[in-house]
Amino acid sequence: MKVGIVGLGFMSVAHIKGYRQLSGVEIVAVCNPSGRRLDGDLSAVVGNVGDLDPVRLDMSSVTAYRDFDAFLKHPGMTVVDVCTPTKTHVDLCLRALAEGLNVICEKPLARTSAEAERIADAVSKASGIFMPAMCLRFWPEWAWLKEAIDSGRFGKLQALHLRRVAEPPGWGLDNYLAGEESGGALFDLHVHDVDFVHYCCGRPQRVYSSGFSKISGAVDHVLTQYTVQSGACVSAEGSWAMTPGFGFNMSYTAIFEKATADYDLSRAEEKLRLFSGSGDGEVIQCSGQDAYAGELEYFLNHVRNGTKPAKVTIADALAVTETCTAEEQSIKTGECVAV
Repeated sequence: MKVGIVGLGFMSVAHIKGYRQLSGVEIVAVCNPSGRRLDGDLSAVVGNVGDLDPVRLDMSSVTAYRDFDAFLKHPGMTVVDVCTPTKTHVDLCLRALAEGLNVICEKPLARTSAEAERIADAVSKASGIFMPAMCLRFWPEWAWLKEAIDSGRFGKLQALHLRRVAEPPGWGLDNYLAGEESGGALFDLHVHDVDFVHYCCGRPQRVYSSGFSKISGAVDHVLTQYTVQSGACVSAEGSWAMTPGFGFNMSYTAIFEKATADYDLSRAEEKLRLFSGSGDGEVIQCSGQDAYAGELEYFLNHVRNGTKPAKVTIADALAVTETCTAEEQSIKTGECVAV
């Protein structure tokens, strides 16, 4: 499977590390219109999750492009991995799909629902396979939570709170801090938990959000209460507004009829704890594939088989964009907004 990556920032590093864990995959081309890092040295690229091992590509077997149209014509390339800023997603996805290529696109799919609908319309007409890269659905501890909710082994889910908070991003500032284009923390960070609410509880019926702008001109801190069909109390908080030095953390607390599950990234080897009414709780060790490797392998298997992904779909990404837009509207109006 010959893959080309467009964009050479933090997400491309995460994806390269993911591809390196898979067999039968070769990165054959990279594209970065800015010209930066086309020598394959991505060792200075940093992010908020994952290991800090530097990434360098062996460019003797990889062709570098600044021109995206030339990149799309690379001989034998069948997969395009879009790891560029949100504002570019519509144009790049539409052009890659028009070439008959298979496309995986990093989140958020688009800044607005109208832009997301343009991609969805192109996907419906395309011969290639398309998948939005919603990595949380493949994260071992989140996969554990999804199974616990679906199986009912702890009884009905009564409440779920998701939290993803950070100091302002220290990379890609020209893109992230242009809120009209990036959507701020609401669209770029909080979107993970919006997607997971959809995944576990279905499309919300209504949202009520509060929040504020601090660094980007868009919503940089958001707290949302979701009305979901099951009646569970569901909420999520996302932020880029923490004071520098805070770093990054993600967590969740799920209250079931018979147990409470609590995950906190900062707890080192005891990230996930399960409390079922006795003792101090049980530490759950979730084995499994790295989330980025997992989502990429899932996508590539569907490309090989010529089948559309079901675990995460273009319809999911469109619905999540609509919910994020509703949250943005709720913050602006101070009112509950139907989704």
